[in-house]
Amino acid sequence: MKNFFSVADVTNLKSVVDEALSLKANPFGHEDLGKHKTIGLVFLNPSLRTRLSTQKAAMNLGMQVIVMNMDKDGWALETRDGVIMNGTTVEHIREAAAVMGEYCDILGLRSFPSLKDKEADYTEDLFNKFVKFAAVPVVSLESATRHPLQSLTDLITITEHKKTNKPKVVLAWAPHVKALPQAVPNSFAEWMCKAQEEDLVDFTIAHPAGYELSEEFTEGAKITNKLDEALADADFVYVKNWSSFKEYGEVYPVAENWMMDNEKLKLTNDAKVMHCLPVRRDLELSSEILDGPNSLVIKEAGNRVWAAQVVLKRLLEGLK
Repeated sequence: MKNFFSVADVTNLKSVVDEALSLKANPFGHEDLGKHKTIGLVFLNPSLRTRLSTQKAAMNLGMQVIVMNMDKDGWALETRDGVIMNGTTVEHIREAAAVMGEYCDILGLRSFPSLKDKEADYTEDLFNKFVKFAAVPVVSLESATRHPLQSLTDLITITEHKKTNKPKVVLAWAPHVKALPQAVPNSFAEWMCKAQEEDLVDFTIAHPAGYELSEEFTEGAKITNKLDEALADADFVYVKNWSSFKEYGEVYPVAENWMMDNEKLKLTNDAKVMHCLPVRRDLELSSEILDGPNSLVIKEAGNRVWAAQVVLKRLLEGLK
């Protein structure tokens, strides 16, 4: 593995999940692999689980960790080429990324989309330039369009808790008070579609009209605008809000009740309920589910360590 940005960087999903679960059973079995190696975690946006889990995973592998909060501590970055930097930007990404590559053996980058310019966000310009100029392996800690560490975590969690060889997995849109990116649902859909190809899951997406994701991420999924229909016989329900892709960043009013609660849970096959967190209680997901026996959100968050650790292990092995 040279970089980690999407499901395309993993050749066999079952293999990477099995390896992650092996690391969970023996967290320090490869701590010599990262000895005298440094990972730099670069954050342009807030983080809790991604930050802590990736740090812990790196330390489990014997690595040193440097954290850089670019949004607070760094210089304002210029990403465009051919511009005279006589405005508010202070340092060009060409120099900033290259310098970080001098200090670190692996870099992690987290950056959210603007939700204003679809073309700019979906070209992943920032991430791609970071990879180009850093000249060391780069792992996505969430980008404008994807959150692959979260999605790998989700597949690990489903594998751990499934009661049938090919569970029905539903990605269910949920309400929110503001426009959220499509990165998590894009990535989850992309990984579940690949898992479906490998005969690991049966995948359905449910969302109100107007909230269709880009077809780039949903090929092969069953898609419906009827939540109750999607929930029938579901083994796992992954709850997440996102804003419109077509009318980029827009939020449409939805009259129907799309929040998962215990009444909707009755429609499922006693489904386990997942969410990437943070979650707005009793808006996105009911407290009765979050505090009940069907919630996997804490165990799911715990598995963030093993998703990060298997990726970092493979990146370190690629350095040899």
